[in-house]
This record gives sequence, C-alpha cells and structure tokens, in this order.
Amino acid sequence: MYITNIRHLLHASAKMPEDMPDEAKELIDFLTQVIDTTTKNLPHSLTTTDVKCFKNGCSGMIKSAFRPDTEEIHWYCPDCEVDGLINGWQKTKWDHR
Repeated sequence: MYITNIRHLLHASAKMPEDMPDEAKELIDFLTQVIDTTTKNLPHSLTTTDVKCFKNGCSGMIKSAFRPDTEEIHWYCPDCEVDGLINGWQKTKWDHR
C-alpha cells in the first residue's frame, strides 16, 4: 500500500520540482489525477474513475473513495491490486470540494 502526503512531494507553490526523476513525476501526476477526480464527487465507496493505473504493464482503471472519518482518499486498482491512501490534498489546486 502506498501512503502519501501529497504536500511532501510538491513545492510550496504546489508545483512539481523540476529536478525530480521522471518516475517520480509520473507518480505525482497519477496521484494528483486521483485527487482531482475523487474530490469532484467525494464517493464514500470505491467508485471507478477515468484514471489509468500507473503500474507498468497494467491497464486497469482506478477506483477511489473519500474517507470522511480521516479525510483521506483511498485508491485501488482491481487489475493489479495496488492501492494507497492520499492525505494532505486539502486546499490544493486539485481539491474540488
């Protein structure tokens, strides 16, 4: 399970550091897409999104849910079974609440 505080991966301006390896940039792009999609509807149970899994060789579509008790976003790929929690997304540019 990936557990991510998105603020730890971004500059204070909410921009991705330019000197970051491509793999890290791809992961941040994936996580911010999950935040963006999930906060538009705030589903409380895992709901299929239009975000493709980031794992190489996996073509699964991510399911995500908002956990109101912790304000975390839970995401899951039903194809490769990778999952994670995202916190620290509140008041970022991807927060659509």
